[in-house]
Amino acid sequence: MKVFSLAVVLAPPNKSSTILSSASDLSSFSFYQRGSVAEFMSFFTKTIAERTPQGQRQSVQENSYTAHVYNRGGAEQLAAVIITDQEYPVRPAFSLLTKLLDDFIAKVPQSSYSTPAAISFPEINTYLQKYQDPRQADAIMKVQQELDETKIILHKTIESVLQRGEKINDLVDRSTALSAQSKMFYKTAKKQNSCCVIM
Repeated sequence: MKVFSLAVVLAPPNKSSTILSSASDLSSFSFYQRGSVAEFMSFFTKTIAERTPQGQRQSVQENSYTAHVYNRGGAEQLAAVIITDQEYPVRPAFSLLTKLLDDFIAKVPQSSYSTPAAISFPEINTYLQKYQDPRQADAIMKVQQELDETKIILHKTIESVLQRGEKINDLVDRSTALSAQSKMFYKTAKKQNSCCVIM
């Protein structure tokens, strides 16, 4: 699971979009590919933001990438886009986009949207790093992972109990056989002792 790119986009309806703030982690690509990949991510981000109706969310797959977009619309006309690999879960991606837009709207004045180069929003890098592992960033996924681990331990315990139970069954069978042998010994001893009864 990997997050490659995260962006806040000004997406007015029926107009071209503008990336206001973005962050990317292209460390998994070779040095010579990073420039081309960054251009592709930027193009993909703007295109998907423009083609998502206001107030809607959607996910679009392209090759081995998935772009999740949330076009909030409203007075700000903002959208947020995250580009991940295909393994990245959907719910934490959209959770991140909502948090990102809330934080951006709270910290960046709308008057600065006309000059994207002047916008300072370093928190986007923090979000990019934090959400690389969605289990740590998303509380529900973290609880689900803990439940899965508990379930694995529980299955191991049940399996070990079953193995132990099988051994106990062997002991019970042996004790049953021993019990039958004891009864035979008792009867034989009783017969032997009956000939020599002392009065």
